[in-house]
Amino acid sequence: MKANMGSVDRLIRFILGIGLILLFFFTAAPIKYLGILGVIFVITALIKWCPLYTLFGFSTKTKQ
Repeated sequence: MKANMGSVDRLIRFILGIGLILLFFFTAAPIKYLGILGVIFVITALIKWCPLYTLFGFSTKTKQ
């Protein structure tokens, strides 16, 4: 797995993911399932790799 996420992208995903995870604990059933998406966002932010970015050949990581 080659990193394909830049630092800004990772920060946005991480914050959004935490927010969605909190929705899981504080909302009713239909919206509660967005918490699963939040977990995915947090995991992809931590490992610096998004499978959808790889699938579409997209990257937000800057070249060094």
